[in-house]
Amino acid sequence: MNNSSPTAAAQPAPDVTVIMPCLNEVDSLTHCITNAKAALALIEKEYGLTGEIVIADNGSSDGSQALSESLGARVVPVPRRGYGAALIGGCEGAYGRFLLMGDADGSYDFTDGVAMIGRLAAGADLCMGSRFAGGIAPGAMPWKNRYIGNPLLTGILNLFFGSGIDDAHCGIRAITKPAFTACGLSSSGMEFASEMVVKASLLKLRIDQVPATLSPDLRDRAPHLRPWRDGWRHLRFLLMHSPTWIFGVPALLALLAGGALMSGAALEWLRPGTLPAIGAYWTLLGATLVTVGHIALLMALAGHLYSIRAGYRQPTLVTRLAARLASLESMLITGVGLVGAGLGVLAMVAWGWVHRDYQAAASLLPPALGTMLLTLGVQNALGGFLLAIIGGHEARFFDGLAESARAEGGGSAR
Repeated sequence: MNNSSPTAAAQPAPDVTVIMPCLNEVDSLTHCITNAKAALALIEKEYGLTGEIVIADNGSSDGSQALSESLGARVVPVPRRGYGAALIGGCEGAYGRFLLMGDADGSYDFTDGVAMIGRLAAGADLCMGSRFAGGIAPGAMPWKNRYIGNPLLTGILNLFFGSGIDDAHCGIRAITKPAFTACGLSSSGMEFASEMVVKASLLKLRIDQVPATLSPDLRDRAPHLRPWRDGWRHLRFLLMHSPTWIFGVPALLALLAGGALMSGAALEWLRPGTLPAIGAYWTLLGATLVTVGHIALLMALAGHLYSIRAGYRQPTLVTRLAARLASLESMLITGVGLVGAGLGVLAMVAWGWVHRDYQAAASLLPPALGTMLLTLGVQNALGGFLLAIIGGHEARFFDGLAESARAEGGGSAR
């Protein structure tokens, strides 16, 4: 096992790095480092891989750094505060090509990571631990985390991203160094746990899962985790990284409902008595839903475009279609056409109003339709400029995405 001696630089780089985030963990570090050494010995015996231990220190003031070094670990200072920031700093400072990370509070058994390293050596990019499969000791996890928070957030993550795991927030996991780099992780807080799984899923990396155990931690103070605050941070992270669910699905539902109401109102206007009457309020609601659905669709496209350009999402069927059809010019032309149509309908409304001696119209459909078309046109033109800006100030903002999607034969970052 490598350590921080002056001759370490001349030694071959280790294959495996065990990384622990640390903020004043002096009470549990001896146990954790000893346990990590045992795990590395098993890894070397099982797979012939060498290892090191890195303590990603987040500014401890209790002597954790000196204790870690005395026990043979290498300390990597991480000035940026937060659980995720510490792990990112530790992974960046790791020398190994396989990264095994776990908490420094004694709640995880690093020997559970031996099987994880085996999965990475066999071709996986990320291997998650599952506490629900491995066992949770009494008192190790609050009931609201075990029965509400974890299952709910993991279920949403699987629904949004198709990750196929049953414990997205397990604190012991392993990832290859190339996969870690490819994911471009940035979250400083507890949502780092979700970010790793989300981005690995979006990049179509191979994600495996093995059982892991959870024990009560060894500290005599409250944990850094704040269930409600950190639960919300995880949920908002999932929503922010899923433009399909936060924008696309509501857009589809709004367009379908609004289109049905407007179609019913139009049929009733053209052929009274064909359907139950669609009143003025329902007509106005239909026009509103169509405009809301349209802008939500533009937001979904913008979200997908940003994440593809940022490198953590692959092109989809929708973005490949947009690559063939959409450009700033096509959206401007469509927008101008919609504005023109809306102005035409509103001109007819004004003409009818004058010829009725300024009396109220019998139906709200024409003004609602004209206003809706006008709004859609303006949104389309402005949305075209937004997409062009996100796309790198290119008029053909989806250029190259279709080709890159066809060129992607697999997601492995190995």
